[in-house]
Amino acid sequence: MTTEETAARRRSLCPTGPFAFHAIAKPAGPACNLACTYCFYRAKERLYPEARRFVMADAVIESFIRQYIEAQDAPVVSFTWQGGEPTLLGVDYFRRVVELERRYANGKRIENAFQTNGVLLDDEWAEFLAAERFLVGISIDGPGGLNDRLRLDHGGGATLRRVLAGLAALKKHRVEFNTLTCIQAENAEHPLSVYRFLRELGAGFMQFIPVVELQTEGGASLDPGETAAAEARVASWSVGPEQYGRFLCALFEEWVRRDVGRIFVQSFEVALAAWMGQESSLCLFRPTCGLALVVEHSGDVYACDHFVDPDHRLGNLTREPLIDLVLGEAQMRFGREKARLPGRCETCAVRFACHGGCPKQRFVSAGEGAPNANYLCPSYEMFLQYADPYLRFMADELTGGRAAAGVMGWARDQERSALAKARPARDASCPCGSGRKYRTCCGR
Repeated sequence: MTTEETAARRRSLCPTGPFAFHAIAKPAGPACNLACTYCFYRAKERLYPEARRFVMADAVIESFIRQYIEAQDAPVVSFTWQGGEPTLLGVDYFRRVVELERRYANGKRIENAFQTNGVLLDDEWAEFLAAERFLVGISIDGPGGLNDRLRLDHGGGATLRRVLAGLAALKKHRVEFNTLTCIQAENAEHPLSVYRFLRELGAGFMQFIPVVELQTEGGASLDPGETAAAEARVASWSVGPEQYGRFLCALFEEWVRRDVGRIFVQSFEVALAAWMGQESSLCLFRPTCGLALVVEHSGDVYACDHFVDPDHRLGNLTREPLIDLVLGEAQMRFGREKARLPGRCETCAVRFACHGGCPKQRFVSAGEGAPNANYLCPSYEMFLQYADPYLRFMADELTGGRAAAGVMGWARDQERSALAKARPARDASCPCGSGRKYRTCCGR
């Protein structure tokens, strides 16, 4: 590409601010010390059949760090280290990472996020992460059996106890952390148990990721481009098309009455941003995508974390400039393709907030010749319509210079008003959802 073409594409992608993109780095590739049943990334080992050990070599990581910083126009550059499991590489590996970031920072502020299953975290790790101000994401799916049913080690053993020990090390050294919870068929049925458990752990920021995976009849994972295969079926552990919506509604009902301004739930924050007319910080809810790529241990660059497959390999940053891969026509086409939606999306009342969701989950036929619909469309529609009055109230409060937390009192006022209009029988279940009888709850 010419300099003029590069500049034009930068402006088209970030018309109102400095150009920036995000690349998830996989320095340990798909290697992991756990064998979570639902993990889609373990299968990526088949992309590198000759690899004896998955590790991003020093020359590759130096090239990535230098190019990634140089390509960003923003004054703050954010690195995300993920896997697989990055702690397999050891603390000294990431001391080298920080050294390289400082060498090539060129006046920019560098931030680091680190996603881990937490099993290998100890005092040495925690001291390093605290000293270098890493934000650590802990993968945890809920209490007891809700986590240990599917998040297992390679011997089939439970993992929660070891994860909590790693989290204790982070807390001891005051490392900033958040939680990432995969919502699958089982823990989706226990929304408040999951939410309250994470709240008790001290998670101030929570991410909930719906697990939706396709398999062959024989149980082999399928890449997104293979979803049209005749034998494709939704894996048994996948969350249901409406189940995830019920999960979000139940969480929102508790959050909006007691935790606004104290606990931040990513799904709720991005929904509120949509109601305020702002662009989503999550690519899956933007009109187009393409600015969230993956750099594998080899230096191979892929279009997206959910599209690490041969069809979406853009090139290798040790042989081609990273910025050319990000702004190349293949990636531009990938990003624009997200805007192709089935007809029902055109008239959907909440399209402005979801924009059809993640392309990976668009495998439901919408009719001959029409783009596929999103498997989770019923969930997004359910949740966004349920949350609409609360989100409108919060957006009005923020626009007026007031705190969004005012919605908690407003929500309680709405409940009292509804109860006053239709009082249930004294021994009936209280409509507030507490599980107690009306006479011992809101009817007191």
